Amino acid sequence: MNQGLGILKSKMEGIKDERERFKQVYELLKTELLQDSAFEYDHVSCQWLHKMLDYNVPGGKLNRGLSVIESCRLLSDGKQLDEDELFRAAVLGWCIQWLVGCVLVFDDVLDNSHTRRGKPCWYRLPKVGMIALNDGILLWNHINRILRKHFRDQPYYVDLLDLFNEVEYQTACGEMIDLITTLEGEKDLLKYTPDLQRRISKFKTAYGTFYLPFACALLASGKKLDDYIDVKDTLLEMGIYFQAQDDYLDCYGDPETVGKIGSDIADHKCSWLVVKALELSNDEQKKLLRDNYGKPDPENVASVKSLYIDLDLQGVFAEYEKNVYEELKVRLEAFPSKSVQTVLKSYLVKIYKRRK
Repeated sequence: MNQGLGILKSKMEGIKDERERFKQVYELLKTELLQDSAFEYDHVSCQWLHKMLDYNVPGGKLNRGLSVIESCRLLSDGKQLDEDELFRAAVLGWCIQWLVGCVLVFDDVLDNSHTRRGKPCWYRLPKVGMIALNDGILLWNHINRILRKHFRDQPYYVDLLDLFNEVEYQTACGEMIDLITTLEGEKDLLKYTPDLQRRISKFKTAYGTFYLPFACALLASGKKLDDYIDVKDTLLEMGIYFQAQDDYLDCYGDPETVGKIGSDIADHKCSWLVVKALELSNDEQKKLLRDNYGKPDPENVASVKSLYIDLDLQGVFAEYEKNVYEELKVRLEAFPSKSVQTVLKSYLVKIYKRRK
C-alpha cells in the first residue's frame, strides 16, 4: 500500500458521512493523475487538468458513484465490508463519475448546450472551447489508468475493463442514434416512434446510469455478470424510465433545480413527450408540431408547449410514471435473491417522482 493510500484510509475511518468519505477518494485519485509523468515539470498543464477535473467530475448528486458502495454492502448478505473493500467500491464509483463527466463534456458540445449542473458548460468557458473534446478523451483514458492502478491485482480486473469499454460503446451508440435524428434536412417527426425513443434511452442512458453501477458492485463482490442477465434487463427498463423522466423535466422542470435549461423542443429531440404527443394528436395538431418542433424561436417553442398543455401531457406522464413504477416493483419481487431485490428497490425508490 502506498503512503498516500494509507493516509487516506486512515482519514476515512474517522469520517462518518458517506458522501464526505467518497469525496476524499476523489481527491486521492485526482492527485495520482496530476502526478502522471506526462505533466512532470509542466505546471500549466497541471493547473488546466486540475481545473478541468474539479469542474466536470465531482459535480451533481453523485448518485451513480455512491450507489456502487451501497450496492456492495447490500450484496454482501450482511457481511461487514472492510476498509479495502469500501475503498475499492468507492474507486469504482468514481470511475463511473469520470465516465459521466466524459459523456457530458461531449454531449454538451454536440448539443450546443449552455448550462450543466447550474453553471456554464465546460466548453463555453473562456479559453476552453473545442479543447473540451480533448479533455473528454483525457477523462475516458483516466478511467483505464485508475483501474490499472487500483485493480490490476484483482481477479476481476479484465472483466472491469471489458465492462467499462462495453458501456462506453453502448453509450456512444445511443448518442449517435440520438444525433442523426436531428440532422438538418433529415428531420422527420414520422420517424419518432416509441421504439426509437426506447432505443435511444436504452443505449444512451440506461447502460451507464443503472447497469454499470450494479455490474461494478457484482464484480467487486466476486460474482459473475453472466449469472444476472435477467437483472440486467430490468435495470435497462429502469434506465428507459429514468430517461423519460429527464425528457419530462427538460420541459417542465425548474432550471434552478434541474441544473440546466431545457432545449429538447428547439433541438428537435426524439423525447418521450413529443413521441407521446404524436401518438395523441389529431391531424391538425400533428401539423402544428411539424410546423414548430425543432425551431429555436421562442414563439415556436411556446406553440409546442401550448399543445402539450392541450394534450395534458403532464397528466399522461403522471399515469405513465405510476404504471411503470408498479410494473418494476412486480419484476423486482420475482428475483429469488433478496439482496438483489434490495439493491434494485434502493435504485427505484431514489428515482420515483424525482424532480431533478
